[in-house]
Amino acid sequence: MSGTSDALIVFCTCPDSAIARRLAREAVDRSLAACANLLPSVESIYRWQGQVEHAEEVLVLFKCQRSGFEALRTFLTENHPYELPEVIGVEIGAGNAEYLQWVRENSGGT
Repeated sequence: MSGTSDALIVFCTCPDSAIARRLAREAVDRSLAACANLLPSVESIYRWQGQVEHAEEVLVLFKCQRSGFEALRTFLTENHPYELPEVIGVEIGAGNAEYLQWVRENSGGT
């Protein structure tokens, strides 16, 4: 059964797996996210300070409640090595109701 949700998937790219793992572990330890998935070998092409750049990165997908997004965003921006880290929250419109309840119970949401 699917249900509506106030949960988010938060995208955050990291320069390597050690940093991605550290941020993921700390966010889950602090209940800022219910879980985090690390997707290695993401190729990023982007414009930065007037130049087109290319980087191999690790993408972390955090699952959290909308109400906890600002706390997660603050944690990531304060602990991330990038000057301007990607922290983008995307609404989960529907999903497994039991899973969404688990996200709610494990990410500081109400």
